[in-house]
Amino acid sequence: MRVIKGWKGLMARDRGASIALGNFDGVHRGHQQVIALAAKAAHETGAPLGVISFDPHPRQIFAPNAPAFRLMRPGQQARALEALGVDLFYILPFDQEMASLTDRDFAQQVLHDGLGVAHVAVGFDISFGKGRTGSPATMKDYGQEFGFGVSVAGAVADDSGEKYSSTAVRDALRDGHPEAAAAILGRPFAIEGVVQRGRQLGRELGFPTANVQVDDYVQPRFGVYATRTRLPDGREVPGVANIGVNPTVGEVAPVLEVWLFDFDEDIYDQTIETDLITFLRPELKFTSLEAMVEQVMRDAAQARQILMPDF
Repeated sequence: MRVIKGWKGLMARDRGASIALGNFDGVHRGHQQVIALAAKAAHETGAPLGVISFDPHPRQIFAPNAPAFRLMRPGQQARALEALGVDLFYILPFDQEMASLTDRDFAQQVLHDGLGVAHVAVGFDISFGKGRTGSPATMKDYGQEFGFGVSVAGAVADDSGEKYSSTAVRDALRDGHPEAAAAILGRPFAIEGVVQRGRQLGRELGFPTANVQVDDYVQPRFGVYATRTRLPDGREVPGVANIGVNPTVGEVAPVLEVWLFDFDEDIYDQTIETDLITFLRPELKFTSLEAMVEQVMRDAAQARQILMPDF
């Protein structure tokens, strides 16, 4: 998969794709339906399969003071799209120029003139252009005007009729239901980041942790989780993690602190990715370090039972 930043002056090999249009934060089951429609058109026309996303996310521009909301970092998004067979990943800058384009300008200047799209697949609820005036219906009109095909994906829902959406994923995580989030995503929600050097208190207390800043991810419910962590070499290690500010010892910004079971290697400054599997309990403030250690050991035993039932 080639990652292409921008939409102007592209080489011929990077134009003419059948593209899926959206933000695709999470690449959840609903997003996958849009991409599947683009893939179908790509197969029928012989065009490469492309996906368009925006950086920064428009929400960061229009609601800069809103709580953190991202479900993925760019590398995670790229890997998820590549796994779906995407050939071209267009990351378009959401800057003042992009924000000022009307829906027609976007269709003509970006999709037709810039990317030379053969087909555009969108979701049933998409809006685009200045003032969010563009819709699936107007996209179909522009397709006829500028000569590209258009397909619209309907809503995708679970057995209860609940529509899959990034908002539903965020709500599930904030409520402490990572299994529900995973059902929408099609895989566990994962936090990726560089392992930082902390106070190494966990090591002194018998449970060394790898600490990763949560940063602009949506904040899952603070508390303890059974986890599975991927190392740079591809190994997956079960563990138990706390997400929060660790009120017993005091942190300022939310941190993921994961204890990797049966693991004692130096991974400082390396990038790891940790899946949240099951929520075990809320974050607590303990009266002593001894009480905290006792609870952490109980948490670890519970996480082992969930992740390693034959342990």
